Amino acid sequence: MIVVTGATGTVGSEVVSGLRERGKHVRALVRAGSAAAEPWGPDVERVAADFADPASLDAALAGADAVYLLVAVHPAMGAHEQNVVDAAVRTGRRPRVVLHTAAGIGQPHDGVRFLAAHAAGLAHLAGAGLPWTVLAPNGFFQNFLGMTEAVRGGRLALPGGTGAVSYVDARDVAAAAVEVLTGDGHEGAVYTLTGPEALSHAEIAERLGAAVGHPVTYTATEPDAALAGMLAAGWEPWRAAGLVELYGLYASGGAAAVTSDVEKLTGRPARPFAAFAAEHAAALRGEPGN
Repeated sequence: MIVVTGATGTVGSEVVSGLRERGKHVRALVRAGSAAAEPWGPDVERVAADFADPASLDAALAGADAVYLLVAVHPAMGAHEQNVVDAAVRTGRRPRVVLHTAAGIGQPHDGVRFLAAHAAGLAHLAGAGLPWTVLAPNGFFQNFLGMTEAVRGGRLALPGGTGAVSYVDARDVAAAAVEVLTGDGHEGAVYTLTGPEALSHAEIAERLGAAVGHPVTYTATEPDAALAGMLAAGWEPWRAAGLVELYGLYASGGAAAVTSDVEKLTGRPARPFAAFAAEHAAALRGEPGN
């Protein structure tokens, strides 16, 4: 039985679907108190748990053979990862843990709180005596679907400087996760999952413009201004500051590496951003029903 945490998210929901297609017994861990409906059939076991509640995690992981460990961005995300690992240890079954982190997990992470949290989680996992694998994707193409209003207005303003980023399609990340969760030979491996090219945000704006049919211009905002804008929009301060730190990494070129790990795991090349933008052009234009 495979437990998928973060099962209702962009990647987690695709992992659940992929495992179902393989005929695997899947237990989807969802947030305690969540009322969201998931398009899952009766073959998916749904269990509510709280990453900060060890008893609920013990119940969620009971009988697990493998765990896809993906936690939400949160001030306690490092502790949440460690709590799931501890619950996996307490099962006594030595389930394989596939930890979803972020690209750059093996590099210095000073100043990027998300990477620091993942590094703490990985260190805890490596010392827990369980078989483990790390999937470390770069930023997702899908993030740009949350910027449709800006794209419709012909603008893309981010604190990403001129650095290039090898963004990846979340569906490719999920497909890689399914292969690792259902295959052998991945113990102790760290896979960095990227798209097929590194693009500056100016180049991303050009591709978005080509997809929607009008020019989109990129403006590199200053970090302080970007943070102020997010806080004014109601963002939680810890998450907003962390995102600005991450874009600082992007601006420095620290997320520009391109790997073939998606193809290595799935047997097909990673999707390019231009194809993603074309696929979602109607949604990016804000057309009704998309």
